[in-house]
Amino acid sequence: MKILQNSGIPIYQQIADSFRGEILSGKYQQGEYLPSIRSLARDLRISVITTMKAYEQLEAEGLVTAVQGKGFCVNAQDSEMLREQHMRKVEDALMEAIQSAQIAGLTEQELEQTLHTLLQMKGE
Repeated sequence: MKILQNSGIPIYQQIADSFRGEILSGKYQQGEYLPSIRSLARDLRISVITTMKAYEQLEAEGLVTAVQGKGFCVNAQDSEMLREQHMRKVEDALMEAIQSAQIAGLTEQELEQTLHTLLQMKGE
């Protein structure tokens, strides 16, 4: 896991985002434990409080559950919920792209053509 100190995104958010992506992609399976708070804090050279905040965010989202004395365990993921979460990420990324396109002065057709070209490149 890479943490960028000067990215403008809080460190706890970067950690939560990283684990969220790994959980949703299946890297962490149901019942598997995330690294301990202390070991992750030590490895990343950050505060235990920062790590705890990231894990608590994942717990609030229902992705993990705190197990007394054991750490944070990955919950079963509902396939419909996973689809919705991925859809939200796609929508957020597309909104950001639309805003950037507007700033750059791209027309709607130019933006659509860019997306179409990128989709074709991805399929190669």
